[in-house]
Amino acid sequence: MTFPEKDLRLVRKTFENRSDRNPDRIRLGNHFVDDFIFEDHEAADIPINALRVIFNIISIISSEQFRPEDRPKQLSLFDEEFETENNIFASMKIRNNKISPSGSSKQVVDAYEFLARFKMGWYRSVNSKGREIKTFGGLISTPTYDQRGYTTFLISSYWLKKLMVIPEYNYVLYNLVYNIRNNKHIIFAIWLSKLPENGTVLKLSTLNKRFGLNYRTANDLCFKFLKQARSSLNQYNNLSFNFRYKGDMINIVPYQTKMINETELPSNNREKLEITRRLRYFRKRYGLQETEMIQFSYQYKNIVQTRELIEKAFREFIRNNRFKGTSSTEFQGKMFLMEIQEIIIMLYKDSRIGKLLPNGYPVIL
Repeated sequence: MTFPEKDLRLVRKTFENRSDRNPDRIRLGNHFVDDFIFEDHEAADIPINALRVIFNIISIISSEQFRPEDRPKQLSLFDEEFETENNIFASMKIRNNKISPSGSSKQVVDAYEFLARFKMGWYRSVNSKGREIKTFGGLISTPTYDQRGYTTFLISSYWLKKLMVIPEYNYVLYNLVYNIRNNKHIIFAIWLSKLPENGTVLKLSTLNKRFGLNYRTANDLCFKFLKQARSSLNQYNNLSFNFRYKGDMINIVPYQTKMINETELPSNNREKLEITRRLRYFRKRYGLQETEMIQFSYQYKNIVQTRELIEKAFREFIRNNRFKGTSSTEFQGKMFLMEIQEIIIMLYKDSRIGKLLPNGYPVIL
């Protein structure tokens, strides 16, 4: 694909999925969900193939998503790349069969045309230096085939920031857009992921308006829409819901499901138990005191990328000790954390982000 000369100057980064392995889940930032999918609390009627484009965009950039409070230097780097001039874009490429597994070129074209036109306009954001940055377009711009089987497009810095910088987010299963055929059920699942554990109570008119429905009674909405949506989520999602109504008031309460498909994902509770068990192992085996656990456990519990880096560093730590013929338990307390920290720094600096931000490594002590 070739862009006009005036656009080439605006493209600051290229994203491409270099792996055929699909993620179990993706992280949807609440700011993006609220502004793009649920503007003014009303869900957009986004076609299922366009939802597949969105899910694949997030999958491709997932390794670079971050919470700004955890990675302030990474936020500064984003500003330097994308928020110093107006109309800055990134380029992205997705396989067409990710959007239409059946191989329909019309479905692919329709999906990209929808996203190029949807919410097209001027968008303004303020960078870290207080300067207003303007970007024109929809979520994507200038979609076109660049080689057989792929579509390349531009994504604006405004929407890219909402997808990458995620102070608050929720997990959603990647395969929802392939297993569930009703786009409203998928959008309902995204909304459901934001609900508190005790659920919510909404009026019939509010639910009708929020999801573009037109049911006359709460009974109709519950048994013609919610019951079908629950059936879909029970089968294909890690989160479903119970519902009941009284008059025009409808109560919706989410619950964790037992996944039926082979890519079963542990529930949030099981994940939390595994993290707790792992931290207890580190504390007991390596004699970590309560004060030494504070920073280490915070990083391990709350930042997925850091947890993965800690585990990678620990495996390297074990290999190093085996090679030397020493026991890893010779390192106790702060000495253990210092060894892991040193390996984390080494692994981080060898990574792509480490070459851009050499001092942006996580600190565990």
